[in-house]
Amino acid sequence: MRPFRRYRKGEASVGSIVIKFYHSGDQIRGYIRKVTDPKQEKDTVFPSEELQVDDAFLMAENKHREAPDTPIFVELAEGIRWNPTWGTLI
Repeated sequence: MRPFRRYRKGEASVGSIVIKFYHSGDQIRGYIRKVTDPKQEKDTVFPSEELQVDDAFLMAENKHREAPDTPIFVELAEGIRWNPTWGTLI
């Protein structure tokens, strides 16, 4: 599994995939978005319901094929800690 990069605003280039993890009740869920041109107000959010962690990683990998040289970023909502079983976060 590839290493993931911690998302910081302004660091991800246009076309980058970002997985955002957040709390949903007592579980961690995620959604996927693609960074768009800064002139646009919002990034492109891929239509989906709340994704389980493994499904979010799988979907990000599939979307990443469009720009394989761009890293996949991970954004952790407040209170979410990286789980080392998910891979490496740099």
